[in-house]
Amino acid sequence: MLIDHWPLVGLRLSTPRLELRLPSEDELAELGELAAEGIHEPDHMPFLVPWTDLPPADRARSVVQHHWLRKGNWSPENWALNLVVFANGQVVGLQTIAARDFAMLREVSTASWLGARFQRQGIGTEMRAAVLHLAFAGLNALEAMSGAFEDNASSFTVSMKHGYELDGVERHVVRGRPAVMRRLRLTRARWEMHQHVPVSIVGLSSCLPMFGLSDDSRAGLQDATS
Repeated sequence: MLIDHWPLVGLRLSTPRLELRLPSEDELAELGELAAEGIHEPDHMPFLVPWTDLPPADRARSVVQHHWLRKGNWSPENWALNLVVFANGQVVGLQTIAARDFAMLREVSTASWLGARFQRQGIGTEMRAAVLHLAFAGLNALEAMSGAFEDNASSFTVSMKHGYELDGVERHVVRGRPAVMRRLRLTRARWEMHQHVPVSIVGLSSCLPMFGLSDDSRAGLQDATS
């Protein structure tokens, strides 16, 4: 069975309203179609790579291809887990957690997007809580990184709810114009102070080698798997 060779297909994160997991091929198609509907206003660009400027059909295809690329390039030293977010069984967006040399550095980064019709409902806060729980309670991370451009107020609001602190700035060129990204950092101690969304994880133990970890590396943690 596929799960014997790719145990990540059995990983599930659950919050009161959401489930985060890898999608089936049909669900991946739904995710692409959701992106094609729109994610943000045309005069706004929240992404470093402006992939949402593509025409709708090409945008949907890019979502599918990016998902396959992340799976195909996976290694314990450099991984990115693209989890589709479901609310009441419906595809609503994507939540990514990624890391390089995680076994040594114990640092992750996160990124996400929601379909336009599912925004401003608190879903972004809940899906971030899910992957932060995976990082800190499940994988024994020490810190989590995020970032947003200065005009992305909604992303900053989500981060501050979880206890992130400002960690400097980066200057980029997006759509041919200068853009300032503000970095954000969350320590384990601040995550413990600010966690407020119940999260459960199923199927993590068999996935640990894919993250470069072993059961011994999680010694002393709360049991986040079943």
